[in-house]
Amino acid sequence: MKRNCIYSALLAIAVVVPTSAQVSVYIASPPPPLRYEERGPMPGPGYAWVEGYWAPNGHHYRWVQGRWDRPPYEGAYWNHPHYDHYKEGWQLHEGHWDHEDHSNGHGQDHARGQDHHGEDHHDH
Repeated sequence: MKRNCIYSALLAIAVVVPTSAQVSVYIASPPPPLRYEERGPMPGPGYAWVEGYWAPNGHHYRWVQGRWDRPPYEGAYWNHPHYDHYKEGWQLHEGHWDHEDHSNGHGQDHARGQDHHGEDHHDH
């Protein structure tokens, strides 16, 4: 009986405690301008280009090279990673596949080598 109470208590704790905590990383300086990358040939039908981006690396940035990738489902759009500026510094919002295109033209500008990192999206 005592063992059942212990198991029940452990199960209750496991359900209440989140499995992963999200840690926000802020960097004081803005990311460098995006690099122009020459896209290699598409490896086959159904691939989409995933742009390269600057990833946090301590208090600095490291370049993550763009790549061809297969969308996880029909009609998926790649929403590129981007940085927003907060009072704590610059924070990366990870790229992800989505069912809607939320790029608002950013993908077209990025393809032409334009840099949107300087825009303050959420200046708190």
